[in-house]
Amino acid sequence: MIQPFDDVYFMKKAFQEAEMAFDKGEIPVGAVIVFKDKIIARAHNLTETLNDVTAHAEMQAFTAASDFLGGKYLKECVLYVTLEPCQMCAGASYWTQLDKIVFGASEPERGFINLKTTLHPKTKVVAGVLENDCSQLLKRFFIEKRNLN
Repeated sequence: MIQPFDDVYFMKKAFQEAEMAFDKGEIPVGAVIVFKDKIIARAHNLTETLNDVTAHAEMQAFTAASDFLGGKYLKECVLYVTLEPCQMCAGASYWTQLDKIVFGASEPERGFINLKTTLHPKTKVVAGVLENDCSQLLKRFFIEKRNLN
């Protein structure tokens, strides 16, 4: 049986959020949080809009999902995010007790994997879902940003 709601399906939804961030001049990172095959939070970077360095897509999504569920723990939830979470977002995910993190593009300099950030022991990680699409959007953003300056 084909599972219509798989990692690719939900990463495409996160990618739509990243495109919205791109259109706003934000670094194009998008995230969705899924609970029992239902999207309960959608977010994208808002650091420029809110003038807040902590307004990453993941942080916005954690807040929205916690509000939706009525509690701070996201134990049965999956975070889909177009870029490997940074140390701050991975650290926050530890406290949410996410079941799984799925990300698209790797972030070798600031991503949680190379920085050896600790995740919750029960959190599973899947890397590289729609990696090329996610990576290309980020590259296009920074090329356009450099050409404007």
